[in-house]
Amino acid sequence: MLHVRSIWNGAISFGLVSIPIKLVNATESHSISFRQIHTEDGGRIRYRKFCELEDREVTQGEIGKGYEDADGTIIPITEEDLSSLPLPTAKTIEIVAFVPADRIDPLQMDAAYYLQASGAPAAKPYTLLREALKRSNKVAIAKFALRGRERLGMLRVVGEAIAMHGLLWPDEVRAPEGLAPDTDVTVRDQELDLADALMDTLGEVDLEDLHDEYREAVEEVIAAKAAGEAPPQSPEPASGGKVLDLMAALESSVRAARESRGEDAEHAEVKSLPQRKTARAAPKQTGGKKSTSTAKKTAAKKTTAAKKSTSKSGQGQGATKKTASKSAAKKTPAKKSTSRKRSA
Repeated sequence: MLHVRSIWNGAISFGLVSIPIKLVNATESHSISFRQIHTEDGGRIRYRKFCELEDREVTQGEIGKGYEDADGTIIPITEEDLSSLPLPTAKTIEIVAFVPADRIDPLQMDAAYYLQASGAPAAKPYTLLREALKRSNKVAIAKFALRGRERLGMLRVVGEAIAMHGLLWPDEVRAPEGLAPDTDVTVRDQELDLADALMDTLGEVDLEDLHDEYREAVEEVIAAKAAGEAPPQSPEPASGGKVLDLMAALESSVRAARESRGEDAEHAEVKSLPQRKTARAAPKQTGGKKSTSTAKKTAAKKTTAAKKSTSKSGQGQGATKKTASKSAAKKTPAKKSTSRKRSA
């Protein structure tokens, strides 16, 4: 059971059902806080509050709220003024609707609270609302007033308790206009495939295993200096060449992620994509010298075979020409002898 001081007491209004509750913070900050000091002697820097009219320091009990009008006039506002506002949500968390959880934009999420049942009479209606939320698979949208203004909230079940997330009003969330790249960018399927591979390699993580390494490092520095020792030095950043190619960066990222998970070199290899290989090989084939030479060799082989030449077909283009000239020289005398026989 949480032993946390409540920051607000009131009731949940669920139709005609009223559920007395206490509002407690659901989160806590573990950040390390620093004091401002005078660097020359280490003295604390303190801020004192002075009244402009009397030019004297005032105590916290003498300080109240005031609204500054457009002409600079200060209109005092007391806590009684705020507590007696004509709002049904002044002391009530008024449920106004039930919607699917995916209807809530995460950009609207604000501070989180737990709603604690206040006393025995609240146990039954509290449990009723909790079970109704569970069975409906929905969240409740409510309005409530806290710290001087009306707010929007979302109620959902966490364990066996009801939690409430403060929500920003829709008009408090800025539209992301003008933030996306203003140039046309084409993302290739191969790049998306590598991005998917990187996402699969990184996999999932148990959020319980994540911790604030920055806070731990600051604590080490504080402990070292308190003991009069030199603070620990930050490790040298990993040296890596400047990656200019997005594909190369993705491939390297996948390889590094797999190696960090202890996979062997075979699994860590990222094969080049077929399209990239073709693109690299294409310039070598544009000259056409190899294909032309091959065609000439093939034609020479066919000519030599047709003329029953004794020359070997594996020789080069110059050897083929010599073979062809020798064959022509042999055939020329044959034609002359035939002519002589006919004349005789």
